Amino acid sequence: MNGAESLVRTLVGGGVDVCFTNPGTSEMHFVAALDKVDGMRCVLALFEGVVTGAADGYWRMRETPAATLMHLGPGLGNGLANLHNAKKANSGIVNIVGEHATHHIQYDAPLTADIEGIARPVSHWVKTSTEARMVATDGAEAIAVASSPPGRIATLILPGDTAWNEGSGPMAVPTIPRRLTVSDDAVQQAARMLAQGPGAMLMLSGAGVHARGLALAGAIAHKTGARLMAQGSNSRVQRGAGRVAVNRVPYPVPQALNVLKDVQRMLLVGAKAPVAFFGYPNHPSVLTPDGCVISTLSTVEDDMLDALERLADLVGADVHDAPVQQPMTPGMPSGALDPDKIAAILGNVIPEHAIVIDESVTTGRGFYPLTAGAPPHDWLQNMGGSIGYGMPVAVGAALACPDRKVLALIGDGSGMYTVQALWTMAREGLNVTTVIWANRTYQILKGEFDNVGAGRPGQKANDMLEIGRPDLDWVSLAAGMGVPGVRVTDCESLARQLRRGLAESGPCLIEVVL
Repeated sequence: MNGAESLVRTLVGGGVDVCFTNPGTSEMHFVAALDKVDGMRCVLALFEGVVTGAADGYWRMRETPAATLMHLGPGLGNGLANLHNAKKANSGIVNIVGEHATHHIQYDAPLTADIEGIARPVSHWVKTSTEARMVATDGAEAIAVASSPPGRIATLILPGDTAWNEGSGPMAVPTIPRRLTVSDDAVQQAARMLAQGPGAMLMLSGAGVHARGLALAGAIAHKTGARLMAQGSNSRVQRGAGRVAVNRVPYPVPQALNVLKDVQRMLLVGAKAPVAFFGYPNHPSVLTPDGCVISTLSTVEDDMLDALERLADLVGADVHDAPVQQPMTPGMPSGALDPDKIAAILGNVIPEHAIVIDESVTTGRGFYPLTAGAPPHDWLQNMGGSIGYGMPVAVGAALACPDRKVLALIGDGSGMYTVQALWTMAREGLNVTTVIWANRTYQILKGEFDNVGAGRPGQKANDMLEIGRPDLDWVSLAAGMGVPGVRVTDCESLARQLRRGLAESGPCLIEVVL
């Protein structure tokens, strides 16, 4: 058994049974091993940014790592933006990156690169296997790292000769660490903070915005009078009718400052203290008011559900008393489309147990209120800010949960970064309805041009902020990759096509012209 087969059998034995791939010459023995070994589903993508984003989406829904397979330094480099997003989202991934055979590296062939140097900024663990008999052991360690709470990125670099030479056979995965238990002192300190009267806020993320975490936090807030809020972006929020509703810190700095202006004490539960997305002239970077005391109940590495349960017991909160969102169906709008009307339509059509991937950027800033009372669903957001995450994450989520419908809400500018994801959706027959908001501009950058005080944009600046001339034809783009598409321009046709897409199996695309 060679090193590559030893590694594949180690991955499968360690519970890694999906591999998102874009291989090259140096990975051919690994490809052969994937072909030979049962138990691994191999999913080809036509660009490495789709590979890494899909692995991110898979973890978010399954909380078990997928593997990726990429070709040397340039291949890994193509996947970096979505590895950045995955790292910010605390997603566990096992990256396998091919390398030249060890005897060939000295000749500085065209694809020779510092792969470890490329990998380190987007990885928690990086290792190059030095000989074939260590490949399986290194792979087992990579699985353990990726699976460690809250989820980590492990990058294993595999020189060609370590794949084709004789290996060790499969190896067992080391013991995976458990989540850390929050100290009694931290729980008691949190209770004291909440007992000080008005002005307290629970700031949530991670498992704190999953159904059980929200129920516990909602009960604590109800008992103590504290406010409840989620950080601006979250890897997965479980929301909808019957669940505790939670709003997020707004993206625009003035709105965020207004929402947080009365907070005197903030208790972090898996969240970070709120800061502005960017630094702006004459605006603060820190969004909490001066004098606000910030304390941490639990980090993302901790067992925050246990911490919330102990805090609820300490303050006498009953989870059954937590106020939950009631079912709400907005009035169905008609006529010309705008963001508020789109939000109302989504509030009518989101099906139960849907997975909503939100990369709506500017169009979707108001989607939250009118979708709060839809049937229970999951809402996934971009944690790292690098656009082009949405459609690849939809691929991974659909593979992780094949019995659930995925609704991907994507800006047209963002979608062009990883448009190749449509091809993978078609090849795999994934249940993804992709909605493209075709405003034909980088609308967010127009707002940011003003926010940073850059003045009034002239013709050259406008040409860098618009994506028309020519207009993108998303229906044709989708058809070229095997995904049926339709263009809509009004509320009635959008509602009709959304219902159709969400009812049928397989992928489809709706281009919404704004």
